[in-house]
Amino acid sequence: MSINVTHNEAAGRYELSLDERLVGVAEYSRHGDVLDFTHTEITAGHGGQGLGTTLVAAALDDVSRRSLGVVPHCWFVRDHIVEHPAEYLALVPAERRAEFRLPDA
Repeated sequence: MSINVTHNEAAGRYELSLDERLVGVAEYSRHGDVLDFTHTEITAGHGGQGLGTTLVAAALDDVSRRSLGVVPHCWFVRDHIVEHPAEYLALVPAERRAEFRLPDA
């Protein structure tokens, strides 16, 4: 089983392919240096395999490498940040954290 996450900037999303078949997306809109994640979805029949976690972690890692920020309107992205604050909390602008019930630091 081959898993690949790519950034489709033109479509405003990160895409997860399983054996070269698109099975997941993490959609965002860009506002300056911040990506506002709005929706994450794994296609039916592929849930419960950790693919959503793989997709969101790869997306947030890419955002971090690119020195951008994140606004987690998508609950799945928000929950991933809560579960991994050491890696991802700093991506969310400090003044926006309370809005998503995130700790200050």
